[in-house]
Amino acid sequence: MTGVTGATGVTGARGESPEPMDWQLPLSFDSPRHTDSIEAPPPPDQTWRIKEKYKTHCVALVVCLNIGVDPPDIVKTQPCARLECWIDPLVLSPAKSLEMIGNNLQIQYERWQPRARYKQSLDPTSDEVKKLCCSLRRNAKDERVLFHYNGHGVPKPTSQGEIWVFNKAFTQYIPLSVYDLQTWMGAPSLYVYDCSNAGVIVEQFKMFAEQHEKDFEMSKQTSGTSGNQPDNNSAPQGPPSYKNCIQLAACAANQVLPMNPELPADLFTACLTTPIKMALKWFVMQNHPAKIIPPGTMELIDKIPGQLTDRRTMIGELNWIFTAITDTIAWNMLPRDLFQQLFRADLLTASLCRNFLLADRILRCYNCTPVCSPAMPSMAGHPMWQAWEHTLDLALAQLPAMLNSDSPYVHSLFFEEQLTAFQVWLDLGSPKRSPPDQLPMVLQVLLSTMHRVRALEILGRFLALGPWAVNLILSVGIFPYMVKLLQTSAKELRPLLVFIWAKIMAVDGTCQVDLVNAKGHKYFISVLQDTSINSSRRTMAAFVLAGIVNNYLPGQEAALQGSLVSICLEQLNEPNPLLRQWLAICLGRLWHGYDQARWSGVRDLAHEKLYDLLDDPVPEVRAAAVYALGTFISSGRERTEHANSLDQQVAVSLANRIAQDMSPIVRAELLGALQWLVLTFEPHFIAASLQEGKSTPQPHHRGGSRERNRMYSGGAIDTARDVLDTSAPPSPAERIKRVSSSSSISSLGSTCNLQGLPLIGFGSFYTKLWNVLRSMTEDPHPHVAEMCNKIVRYIKNQVLELSTSRELCVEGRFGGNSSNNINPLNVGSSSLPPSPNTRTFIHEHSRTLPLPGLYSRKAVLPVTISEDVGTGSSGGRGVSTGESNSESAGGMRRPIVTTQFVQWASSHFAGCSLDNQIDLDIESRMYQEKKWRYQRNKALRKEAREEQLKLPIKLESRAFNARSPLSPSVIIFHPYDQHIAVAGQDSFGIWDWGTGAKLCYGHWKGEGRLTALQYVNAHDVGRLLLCGASCGSVALYHAAASGSSSSHNSSTPRFPRLVTAWRALGEPQSLLPAHHLTKSTGPGLVMEWQQQTQTLAVAGTARFLRVWDACSERKLLDISTEAECAATCVSRNRNLTACGFVDGSLRIWDTQSNRLDRVLRDHQSPLIQAYICADGRTLVSGCETGEIRIYDLRKTAPLSFVQSGQGMTAMAVHQYEDVFACGFSNQHIGIFNKNAILLNTIRDVFMGPRIGPVSCLSFHPERCSLAVGATDFTVSVYSTDIRR
Repeated sequence: MTGVTGATGVTGARGESPEPMDWQLPLSFDSPRHTDSIEAPPPPDQTWRIKEKYKTHCVALVVCLNIGVDPPDIVKTQPCARLECWIDPLVLSPAKSLEMIGNNLQIQYERWQPRARYKQSLDPTSDEVKKLCCSLRRNAKDERVLFHYNGHGVPKPTSQGEIWVFNKAFTQYIPLSVYDLQTWMGAPSLYVYDCSNAGVIVEQFKMFAEQHEKDFEMSKQTSGTSGNQPDNNSAPQGPPSYKNCIQLAACAANQVLPMNPELPADLFTACLTTPIKMALKWFVMQNHPAKIIPPGTMELIDKIPGQLTDRRTMIGELNWIFTAITDTIAWNMLPRDLFQQLFRADLLTASLCRNFLLADRILRCYNCTPVCSPAMPSMAGHPMWQAWEHTLDLALAQLPAMLNSDSPYVHSLFFEEQLTAFQVWLDLGSPKRSPPDQLPMVLQVLLSTMHRVRALEILGRFLALGPWAVNLILSVGIFPYMVKLLQTSAKELRPLLVFIWAKIMAVDGTCQVDLVNAKGHKYFISVLQDTSINSSRRTMAAFVLAGIVNNYLPGQEAALQGSLVSICLEQLNEPNPLLRQWLAICLGRLWHGYDQARWSGVRDLAHEKLYDLLDDPVPEVRAAAVYALGTFISSGRERTEHANSLDQQVAVSLANRIAQDMSPIVRAELLGALQWLVLTFEPHFIAASLQEGKSTPQPHHRGGSRERNRMYSGGAIDTARDVLDTSAPPSPAERIKRVSSSSSISSLGSTCNLQGLPLIGFGSFYTKLWNVLRSMTEDPHPHVAEMCNKIVRYIKNQVLELSTSRELCVEGRFGGNSSNNINPLNVGSSSLPPSPNTRTFIHEHSRTLPLPGLYSRKAVLPVTISEDVGTGSSGGRGVSTGESNSESAGGMRRPIVTTQFVQWASSHFAGCSLDNQIDLDIESRMYQEKKWRYQRNKALRKEAREEQLKLPIKLESRAFNARSPLSPSVIIFHPYDQHIAVAGQDSFGIWDWGTGAKLCYGHWKGEGRLTALQYVNAHDVGRLLLCGASCGSVALYHAAASGSSSSHNSSTPRFPRLVTAWRALGEPQSLLPAHHLTKSTGPGLVMEWQQQTQTLAVAGTARFLRVWDACSERKLLDISTEAECAATCVSRNRNLTACGFVDGSLRIWDTQSNRLDRVLRDHQSPLIQAYICADGRTLVSGCETGEIRIYDLRKTAPLSFVQSGQGMTAMAVHQYEDVFACGFSNQHIGIFNKNAILLNTIRDVFMGPRIGPVSCLSFHPERCSLAVGATDFTVSVYSTDIRR
């Protein structure tokens, strides 16, 4: 008989079926749901919202000039500055000039806040000031009052904190204490001091504020009240709080205002109220001596046309640019909280603070230092002032031609240049460096329709950098502008605005209130409804709408009026999975706690349309659909027959399709949905639990974890195993498939008539759903199992308290008197619909039922209740007690368990949108590391091919030996790293067989023992390890230390992180007779992973071979094995799937058609190995009796036969080499080639390395190395001795 080709043939096999390049192989289990923790992001720090926002409603203009009389303590120069509010007071009579100055000052202020109430007090007395201040404080109530003081005609403020006014006859200067001024003005207030020595007022103001607080506390202690009653002319007093008072002073203490005749006398006021005019004049004054500015320009400044509010004119555009520059300077120089307080709290305050920056710049040139409280650093030297002067220069150059020849004004390129600078920062700057200086510029550019699109594009790129960028933009003050932009109808802005709003909502969900108040939800509904818009932007619109309706009733009402339900349902079949996901979440949030929206969905058959998403190929979409259906169940407050029927139908559909889902986030959402059925129909589940404990015999469980679960669930007996159907393994989905359409009391089985509980039949909906929950308590994923255990414990606690309080309830209610012993269970009609639990007490998991009256009379359930879906007679149709309905409508019940999937999904929009671009950047570190790994893989494969050509192959050199904590049952090599993974019983570990370091050690916390290991993504980072257990479950672990350079130097191995886990074969149930089971071939799970197709084939004690799709995390198909025994091995390639069984049979299927190709029965004992070689034609099989058969799959008979020896316990076949190994219980290993020639034997040698009874073998996928596990807890690696 001709044998299989040797090394040359194997090399040819490589060439005939070349492996895909590493770059072409997909990565599995690398999506955010696998790499991230499914947790809600931390709550946002809403520092951008101004906590104390005051509007300036009243302004007191106090002008003390006493025109014609100079103050005694100031010696003025000649000539001297004379202009007050740009008026020469000596031109007209003093009285007329004073009136004009006061009116002009008011006009200058009105430019910044025209809606404020202004009151003038010209050359006032102390009583007039008091009356004015108290009157304005009463009118302003809790808002800010501005006090402007011009003291150019009175002495300087004193060191005791006094300013000066006049007596009625103007014969004396009267001091006015700032202490009294504080009392009259109250808080919050804004003070402007335009006088010499103004800084002393600021200093004394703080001292007087502290004195006010002390006086108030003393008066409170002495009188026991909040203070004396105010008189008619004083403001109401309360606890003084002057922390929100703002002061702007023209100069510091001991400084005198400039007297330059070219400047106005009220230079500080001119800068605060007419900044553009003052800036132009000062620019001309600074540059005129150098002959840069042509003569006559100063006179032309007063003739500049336009309005400050019209940005199309020169004066309006200059004011616009000035606002942007001062905002930018303050933003970059001030702390965020101080910027918010001064530049974003109030329109007039922000304007004065911006203009104060100009005053600081100008007055410092004349040896005056303006003072501000709260203190601001000097910003006179900021580089942005150069951009301002450049803008002024360009504007003044056009002014003569504009005024003389009516030439059109050429607009400045300032904002275009700033946007370009911002764009350069985005293109070339690092996201981790400080934010760009031009950030506040974007806010101003949004006001211009000309630059708005570009500004929004740049803003969107900035927001894509992450939540920190969103917080910066919000703190700049862009939020009101973005709200106003929602009123625009420009279609070109829709994608940009939706993207920006999605980023904002992802960071701060409280914006929902502002959006609803501004009717912004209509904008996003229109975007979502417009199918011509890109699906990614519609996804963001759905996300924003989901945020608007999230736990916010006005938002839900507004969205329902906008037909959001029907709009979402129409697009559930969109190809974009993220859109489908958020449409479902949006529906779920809309229904949550809002019964009207739920019934709107019922009319549109929303629940039936969502059923299609339960089979969606994307796990997040399935989880979103389950979440939506869960809120559909939980939101039903009006309990009618129709409502109960709908809830039960939804629960049936969920349990049928989702209970065995591969993704744990989907199963967790299923439990979050089913818990509402438990809470709504709580008495029925209590009865089902009692029936389970009374009527079902206790099964014999196989593992200690089952015992622990029973103990956790209150000592109940696990009856979730349903063995009626022998054609397929029992599962929760199959147990709940059939719900009888009607039933009668006489047909029900054993019932529980305790404490008003309903009668529950063996095949009822509640029993089947209870069995689903009981089964999911053993879910392999600990988070899902813990959630289900909480739900089961909740019912078990009810059962326990019912049992312990039975006699107490009977005695307490009926007192042992048979005449009064009226059974409340007999009250009611048998045609009533299933009555839910309508109790409104807040439950705790450890204490749930009140004693002694566990069920009040209004919550008593009739015995003759039909609990099946859609039943009930016409006489009782839609009937429910009014007391129960009123109680259930009082509020949402508290959930037993919660999930954070939706909150975690929201963080997708808050994260950095540039991560994928960084991954694809060939200059990035991540790309270069990937490139290095793939080049290493290629070099290793080439080295392995060269090693194969060196004949003969003898595995004699022991390269590694270590002790394992448990006896190894399965061992595998990592294809490219020097790692081996070993599993035994309930533990697994990873060793570096080059250095001998133990890298990782983990425990299997589920049932059964570990029987299979597979590496996932081995060509890439390769840190994912699949572990299969004998109970039919599979878990995927991220081995943290694998591939870590630092781990080799660590003496302590790391613990792996669980990525996912699921029941790969459904409910475990042995199909083997006891006499077929041996220690080595006991029923367990075997699996084969294919990286290229991202599929996992599993077999074991089930009657089928199941294939899972890792990409969609769904069951791909089930292939019936047509065998009455367990599978022991599985092997796959592109075309064939081979599976060996305990009875020695070998079945081969065509992978493309899933048709059984042939059955080979040459072996008579359990198969240990059946392996399809890389050439796709050769299959090697071996059984426990030591028979090795080599098949050419193109023929029926085996090519060769090898009798390796009795007691074979393990076997391994090299993927490419012409070699296979057989391990035996008598402590030796035989190495054969496929021509049935023994190459060498590994056994105990005197004075050499020892070898124990072999339990597992594995060849390296590329190199000619053999890993050996023995029952004496040793793990070894043998390789060829190349040096020989």
